[in-house]
Amino acid sequence: MFKRIVFFVLRSAPPRRHLSWRLKAGLVGLLLGSGCLFASPADDESKTGPSRYLTVSMVHDTMQRTYHIHLPPGFSVDKPAPLVIALHGGGGVGRNFDENATQGSLTVAADSRNIVLVFPEGIGKQWNDGRSEVRAGKPSPDDVGFIAAIIDAMVKTYGIDPHRVYVTGISNGGFMSVRLALDVSEAIAAIAPVAAQFPLALTGKTPKRPISVMLINGTEDPLVPFQGGHVRLFRFGRSRGKVHSTAETIETFRLQNHCRQVPKQIKIQDTTPDDGATVEIEEYPGGLEGSEVILVKILGGGHTWPGGNQYLKPRIIGPVCRDINASEMILDFFLRHSRTDPVTRAQ
Repeated sequence: MFKRIVFFVLRSAPPRRHLSWRLKAGLVGLLLGSGCLFASPADDESKTGPSRYLTVSMVHDTMQRTYHIHLPPGFSVDKPAPLVIALHGGGGVGRNFDENATQGSLTVAADSRNIVLVFPEGIGKQWNDGRSEVRAGKPSPDDVGFIAAIIDAMVKTYGIDPHRVYVTGISNGGFMSVRLALDVSEAIAAIAPVAAQFPLALTGKTPKRPISVMLINGTEDPLVPFQGGHVRLFRFGRSRGKVHSTAETIETFRLQNHCRQVPKQIKIQDTTPDDGATVEIEEYPGGLEGSEVILVKILGGGHTWPGGNQYLKPRIIGPVCRDINASEMILDFFLRHSRTDPVTRAQ
C-alpha cells in the first residue's frame, strides 16, 4: 500500500496569514497560502471531541507528500463518516485552501454535516491534472496514486466510509478532480469542480463506473474560458493548456452516465444584485447507478468560489457570487450519492 506514514497534530484551526499585494499580483487567479507549523503527536489525546486539524506526511512514489485533515466535532472512528478531498488551485496550498477560497465556509458546512475534510498539498503548488503545459517540462508526480493512497489511509486509520468519498477543487484543483473522476471512479462517488472544465488532454478517457458530477463555473471567468479554449493567467500570457467548453464537459459526463437528455432547469433568486452575478442550474438526473450531472452556471461570475473569498480584485478574477453558498451546495450534492463496492488504486 504505502511505505511510511508519520502523523503530526496541529491546533484545531490553521493560523491566518496576511498576503502582500505583490504576492497576490504575482499569483493572479491562484489560491494562495503559507507553510505548516508542526506539533507533537501526543497532542491527539482522544478519538472524539471538538473539531481538530491534523497534518500527515507520507512517502508515495519515492516522494514526501503531505495532507491536512479536518475532523468535525464529535468525530469517532467507530462511526464511519463521509470524506471530502478538497484540492487547492495552482500556486496555492492545501493548508489555507478553505480560508483563501471558501472564506471558511467549507469547514463550517462540513462540521454541521459530520463530514471529514482532507486538504492535500500538490508538488510545487500544482497538480498533475493531465495538461502538460501546467508542469512546463517539470517532472510529473503521481498525483492520482497519491490521492488514492490518501483515501486508503483515511479508510484504514479514521474509519472513513469507503462508499462516501468525494472530491472538489478550484481551478487546477478542479481540473485534477476531473482527472480523478476518470482514473479512480471506482473509489469516488462524486466530484464537484469549481472554475474548471474537461481538459483536451484527457479527451477520450472514460471512467470505469458512472460518477456524479456537479460543475460550478462563471460565465465571465477571465482565466478558464466558459466557452472553452486556452487557459491563461493573463490575457496574452502563455497557454496553460486547452479545455473543452462548460457545455461540452457537461455533455461528456451526461453521456457517460446515460443521464436524461432534457435537464431540469432552476433559476436561483438574485438576493444580492450588487454582486454582478446570478445563478441558473441545470440538473440531468436518471443516470446509471443513481448518478446525475449538474451544471451550476454563474452568469457574470468569475474565477471564484460562490459564497467564498474575493481573494483578488474583481477586475482581475471576476466577482464572487453571493446568491448561493457553494460549500453547502456541494456537500449536500455529495451526500446524495454513494459508491457500491468501492476500491482504491493505492500501491
